[in-house]
This record gives sequence, structure tokens and C-alpha cells, in this order.
Amino acid sequence: MMMKTLPLYILLAVSFIFNAMAQNQDPNLQVVASFGKSQPIGVSVSSDNRVFVSFPHKDPYLFGLTEIVNGERKAFPNAEWNAVEGDYKEHFVNVQDIYVDTDDQLWVLDSKPAPSGSIFGKEGGSDKKEGQFKLVQIDLKSNQVKQIFTFDDLDKSKSGLNDVRVDTDKKLAYLSDPGQASIIVLDLKTGKSRKILSNSKYTLANADVVLTYHGKEMRDKDANPFRSNVNGIALTKDNKWFYFKPINAMNLYRIETKYLADASLTDEALKSKVEDMGEVGITHGLVADHEGNIYLTTSLDYSIRRLTPEGKLEIVVQDPRLIWPDSLGVGSDGYLYFSCAQMQLLPQWNDVKDLVQYPYEVYRVKVL
Repeated sequence: MMMKTLPLYILLAVSFIFNAMAQNQDPNLQVVASFGKSQPIGVSVSSDNRVFVSFPHKDPYLFGLTEIVNGERKAFPNAEWNAVEGDYKEHFVNVQDIYVDTDDQLWVLDSKPAPSGSIFGKEGGSDKKEGQFKLVQIDLKSNQVKQIFTFDDLDKSKSGLNDVRVDTDKKLAYLSDPGQASIIVLDLKTGKSRKILSNSKYTLANADVVLTYHGKEMRDKDANPFRSNVNGIALTKDNKWFYFKPINAMNLYRIETKYLADASLTDEALKSKVEDMGEVGITHGLVADHEGNIYLTTSLDYSIRRLTPEGKLEIVVQDPRLIWPDSLGVGSDGYLYFSCAQMQLLPQWNDVKDLVQYPYEVYRVKVL
């Protein structure tokens, strides 16, 4: 039986990664936990440095939401919520993002888009014509679920809710929706949501921006490039500024949350309130710290940068192990915690070849 020869670009990519792994590793980068073949996505940290990590519903699936205790995963808030099957409103279907707000409430975005709303194609979405979405509030003092929001007024055939941030002052949740190229504003008092800045230059992916790694464009088997509309978002700790951008775009934008809270403003009026923060390159996850820094992850050069309040863009950490650094959380211990999703090495972007460098890991680095 003849063995198939891997394409040259795959061999070169693998060779590059293994060679790079042996060099230029930042000694300040620490492994928080390893997960074998389970892909971590969401990461958030409480005020007393409890670390939470979420996982999409894909093989091998153990839990959707976990707390990391002594380097190990523990189902959170309990085993029932992490059951594989059950009532949609009483178990996690596909945890996409998590966020600890300034009141130490953990918000869990459980998002399984329909194929039309998924940024990853049918493989990453539901087989149903409509997606399933809910936002779950968990009180970290009692570890009990407090509220569940089901987005009954959302277009579930098109939506692809991706990231969430919660404004504790205005009792609003802000969510990125790459499926509809929109920001969703959820009123936590009424459960009603609004879709804003839809299909604007601030929320739409740039079709000319194609992610490229070592000379190979990130495309699926049908030659479709990876593309995401508005994706990463951040909310400053004073709840004043909301930052956002598509993955396939170069510039970062922000808007004052007082305008997001004003339901009387039209999309055109909101567009006039958006500020262009300048070019920051291809980025994935965003998060803010108490100093007003905005952290941005990028897979193209294995780095995390931050935009300072003075507008300076600087590298925080750069390391070959940062393969698609994704979701982030900042602890009161001064560490930045983050996942590495390794999206560009998944089979669907590599002619069905799995190039992921196992184990998946979550890291931390001192930043404050």
C-alpha cells in the first residue's frame, strides 16, 4: 500500500511550527491548563482570580463550561448544565463566549447558529434552519444561575452571536453578531434586543482581506476564504467605551455606550458617533483592563498587543505557541489569561488534514 505524500505547503507549515516551537519562546508565558484535544474558546476571570474556560460542542466533548481548579477542568456551575442532552433552557448547547462583569456575574453566551449564520460554514453551525441562542447569568458568590435570556426577537435564521460584554451601569448586554454584521444590544431588564450598525463599514468584513499563513491562504475545500464580520468586542471597566471590529478588517472602532443605550438614535445617527481608532491589523479577541488598555490577539504573528489610553499600540507577548490566540480575561493578580484556538490548523482549512499542535492550552502572562 502506497503512502500519500503530504502537500509541500503542509510539510513546510508543520516544519515551521516545530522549529519555531524550539526557539523564541517567551519565558514569561505560563501554561494555566492543558486540555488534550478539547478546544478551549472562551476565557474569563473573576475579581478573586477564579478562571473560567468554555468549550464548543465538538468531539471530544467533556464540558461546555468549566472552572479551572489546580490546573484541572471542573464542570461549572454543575454537571447537569454540562449534560450532552436535555432541555435547551437547562443545559449548554454550544458555549461560544463567557464574560465576568464588574459585579462578578458570569455571563455565558450559548450560541449555535444555523448554517447561514455561522462564520465557519455548515460544520460550525446547527443542522436546523434556525439557530439556538441564550445568555445565562451565573452569580459567582452562590454559583447559581440567576437569569436566562433567549433572544426571542432575534432573527435566528441569520444570527451568529459570537462575543458578549455586559454594562452593569445601564443593565445592557452588547453582543457581536457576525452572522448579521451587527451589534446586538440586549436590555437585561426587559429581555428585548436591538440590532444596530448593521452592514456598515464598521461591522462588515473587508472582502480584500484574506488571512494568510506562511504563504497559504486560509480557505476551505471549496476555496472559500475564512471571513468574519464584526467579531471581537471589548467594554472598558467604567462601562463608558465599547470597542469592536471584524476579523477581516484592519481598523479598530469604538463608540460611547451612552449612544448604544439611546434607543431613539437611528443607525445613521449611531454611525456618526463611531470613532476610528486607526489600523491595528488582523485581530480576534478583545478585552479591556482597569487601566483602560485594550488587548487584541492576532494569529498572523503569534502575538497579543494592547492599545494604551494614549493611543500607543504595543506588543505584550509574542510566542510561537500563540496559535490563534482568542478569548481573554484580566485577573486582579495582574495576569492576562487567554485561549489559543488554533483555528487555522483545523482540518476544514487544510484539505481535511488535522495540523493542530496538541494539547490545546490556556496561558497567562503578567501585564500589570
